[in-house]
Parts: sequence; structure tokens; C-alpha cells
Amino acid sequence: MTTAFDPVDLAGTRLANRIAMAPMTRSRADAVLRTPTPLVTEYYAQRASAGLIITEGVHPVPEGQGYPFTPGLHSRAQIAAWREVTDAVHERGGRIFAQLMHSGRIGHPDLLDDGLHPVGPSPVAAAGQVFTPEGPRDLPVPRELTGDQVREAVEGFADAARNAVEAGFDGVEVHGANGYLVHQFLATGSNHRTDEWGGPVAHRIRFAVEVVKAVAAAIGPGRTGLRISPANPLNDIAEADTDELYPALVDAIEPVGIAYLHVVEVAPERRPLVLDLRKRFTGTFILSPATEGPTGADSLALVEDGTADLVAFGRLFVANPDLPARLRTDGPYNEIDAATMYSGDARGYVDYPAL
Repeated sequence: MTTAFDPVDLAGTRLANRIAMAPMTRSRADAVLRTPTPLVTEYYAQRASAGLIITEGVHPVPEGQGYPFTPGLHSRAQIAAWREVTDAVHERGGRIFAQLMHSGRIGHPDLLDDGLHPVGPSPVAAAGQVFTPEGPRDLPVPRELTGDQVREAVEGFADAARNAVEAGFDGVEVHGANGYLVHQFLATGSNHRTDEWGGPVAHRIRFAVEVVKAVAAAIGPGRTGLRISPANPLNDIAEADTDELYPALVDAIEPVGIAYLHVVEVAPERRPLVLDLRKRFTGTFILSPATEGPTGADSLALVEDGTADLVAFGRLFVANPDLPARLRTDGPYNEIDAATMYSGDARGYVDYPAL
């Protein structure tokens, strides 16, 4: 029987186990250069015993930044700083993918360089606020991308993927979940276009498919992953046709031969759709399962019963840098300090003890 502690081949990259560290925003990047700092290097190196680390969302282009103190992969300084992170992880035997996250309409001009403004598939603002250096601000109406700008956004993902490989990453994960730009194109609530990028399902999945194809062409399909979150309402997302949308998307990317599909299960009742997507996708399948609390040791059974090839753990990895060792015995676990999740310093970041 396969267990979560068995190694696995990820399209040519050997993973020591089937426990993934889920991508989680931690807001510790340099405020000006948007580079990972030495604290970021220490944070990821501490967690190198994960079979696969997926980084926090990294903006592929300057206008893709949605939150303060988040890193990018579009400048020479950022590439050099990320090389420090990847070298540290590799020295400890780990494997690490960069999550490329264009936030789209989730953001604010106060977070961006002069002249830049959040963009989206349609000029439809998301309900809610975002934290800025000037305090909380309502999310603005995004600038609608023109057809040429949509294609430029696709190429922006591909350029960032090339930068990621130069920075030493083992691959990249395209963030198509949680209400950010790729998800905004998928969803009927945020995509009101009537051109080739909107309308019927076949058009709304086009941006996601083209991004995946462009990234795979740039760095190889074996270094490319995609994350999706069917029916996730986060960031004011509304999907009218989830059960049609995601099978069509997975069928469209399947021929590309990417390394993995990472599915965020938003509720237990979505398991039938998850299992359907699992059958449709022949690559490695990573699941962030729906659980009442933080994903725990009981979710390792999802590997044993074949529901997933890897299971992704989020909040538990924040407080437990040596999580795979703790999962073997189901604890003891450090308790997470929610107050320091985004504190900006070492507290609640690199000061959680290992066993």
C-alpha cells in the first residue's frame, strides 16, 4: 500500500514524500524591491522536509501584486534573492515550486508603482477591502484588459516562469484559484466579456489554458503545475456552471502533459467533482482537502485510498516546520499564533521550534 511517506516521481523530479506545503501568503518581502528577505530564506529552508514546497503567491508582473510585502519574479533583484531561497531548500534535500499569482482585480493602486492599476477580464469590482500602507481601502474597479493586453498577461506568466527556473526553482504552479486573475476569467461573476476570452465555457477557460500552455512551452510541462478551487467564493467570485466549467478546463489542459493538478476542495460535498477531475487528469494529483479545522494526519489516508497522490497542508506547516516528522506520530503539534501570521518580522514566522 502506498503511504504519504513514500517517495514519488513528479514528472522527473523525485519527491521524498507525498506531503506538500501549500502556498500561503506571509507578507515578509522587501517593501520596495518586492524581494524575498533572509527571513524568507530561513522560513522555507526550515520546511525543506516537505515532499514539495509551493511558495506563497509570487506576482509575475508588477501590476499583479495584490497585497503589501509580497514578492515578485519580474526583476533581476528578485531572481537573485529567490536563488538564495532555492539554494537553501535544495541544500536540505527539498524541492520547491514557485506559485505564480497575478491578483487581477484584487489589489489597489496604493500598492503599485505610479501609473499602474489593478486589471481584470471586465470592469467589475470585487466587494471588500484590501490592506494598503494607507490603511484598508475598497477594492477598485479594475481596468478591463484589451485583447492584446490579455495576450501580454499570458506572456507575463511565461516570462516569470523562465525567471523562476533561472532562480533555481524546480518548477512553477499557476495560481488559477481563490479569486485571482486566472479564476476571474473562469467565473461568470467577474468575466462579462463577449469576445474570445468570455461568454461560453469554452471561451472562459481559454485564458487559463493559454497560460498553462505558455508556461509549459517556456520551461517544460514537467515543471508546470496548475491550482484550481472549484466553487470557491473567495474574493467575491461567483461561478454559475462549476460542474461544467472544471471538467472542460481539465480536459483542455490534459494534452499539455503538465506535472500536476492541485485542487482546493472547498466543501465535503464537492468530493464527487474532485474525484471526477482526478479521473480526467493523468498527471500527479495534489489535493487540499476540505476539513473542519487545519488539515491533519487523518488526511494522509487520502493517499492510501488513491484519492490523491499528494496532500497539501497549510496552517499546520506554518507552526510546525518539521511537519512530516510530526505527522508520522500525529503530533505533538505547535499551536499557530494567528496574531503574528502577517507581523512582518521573525515572530510567528521562523521561531516555531522543531521537535
